[in-house]
Amino acid sequence: MEKEYRNIGFTFLLFIPLTFLGFYKTYFVLSPEFVGTVDAYTHIHAVIASLWITLLITQPLLIRAKNFSLHRIFGNISYFVFFALILSFIPQMIKEYGKGLFPLNASFDIVLLMLFYTLAIKYKNDVAMHMRYMIAIALIFVGPTLGRIIFFLLELEHLGSMQIPYLIVITILLSLILWDKKNKRNYNPYLVALAAFSIYLISLYAIDVNLNM
Repeated sequence: MEKEYRNIGFTFLLFIPLTFLGFYKTYFVLSPEFVGTVDAYTHIHAVIASLWITLLITQPLLIRAKNFSLHRIFGNISYFVFFALILSFIPQMIKEYGKGLFPLNASFDIVLLMLFYTLAIKYKNDVAMHMRYMIAIALIFVGPTLGRIIFFLLELEHLGSMQIPYLIVITILLSLILWDKKNKRNYNPYLVALAAFSIYLISLYAIDVNLNM
């Protein structure tokens, strides 16, 4: 692993407190009864998403520790966890359709997950490319997590709980591009991610404008 990224697994540990804060009011605080909008499908999605985030955290730490055999085992397990993760979005999307809503966020999340994961697998023998696409996958979870913190925990929805998180993601990607450019690394995966997240942000903005017209 490139020395500039050898501690990326420790950075991913931030997902643990951020996820807790993001889902505190709508999930964790409802434990153990979970009365309200939390159903069995929500629990399944929560468990599978937690497994996926655990893999995101564990895999770079295993590379840092030079435990390549266990990294490969978890990599094979990730195929099944990823497939289950994609399927776990479907019940929530169906519920939104039932309410007359278009599940834009879930739809984009699925598209981005499939795009970045496919590219990560395509370049699994190119450590640098593979790692950058996995970082792009991790950034997919930043948007909804920060959005929930802004909307549900801080109750500052007027600040733009949908747009601001993705502006932060784009800022992170621009920073990573500049960092790689400075260190003369291949930052093409970040350019792909930047284009994808920019389309996502523009779509969110366009829909928000139409709803407020």
